[in-house]
Amino acid sequence: MTDHRTSKIRYGLIAALLVQGISGIIGGLGLVGDPSGRSMQIPLHWLQGSPFDNYLIPGLVLLFVLGVVPLTVLYGLLQRYSWARLAALGVGGALVVWIGVQILIIGYHARPPLQLIYGALGIVIAVLAWRSSSETGSSSRSFGGVLS
Repeated sequence: MTDHRTSKIRYGLIAALLVQGISGIIGGLGLVGDPSGRSMQIPLHWLQGSPFDNYLIPGLVLLFVLGVVPLTVLYGLLQRYSWARLAALGVGGALVVWIGVQILIIGYHARPPLQLIYGALGIVIAVLAWRSSSETGSSSRSFGGVLS
């Protein structure tokens, strides 16, 4: 792969992780701050049949797994740590699983099309992370000597 193409893939992955990280933190804080979902216009009745009485636990998962983790992986990519590409693949997979489980629990909601958008974003992150794995490892740094 050419250096120009590698850069485009890397920058695309960085941008996608930034979008996911920021939106995960905003959405997570919104749900943790108001577990009823009212302030985010998410009906509480969507949780019927789920193990949750309110949005506190889903909000915490959103905040940390799909907010803090993607930003941590983004930092790893910017520092060129070798673990970051595999972790980015994990973020993409986690986002796709999150959306899939969400659709199973609350159903698909086309308005607004957030499930479609974030499901697609998860796939984009996973594909870009997979494509970036073909970069040579010589430009990657290990993290504390644990991964090289």
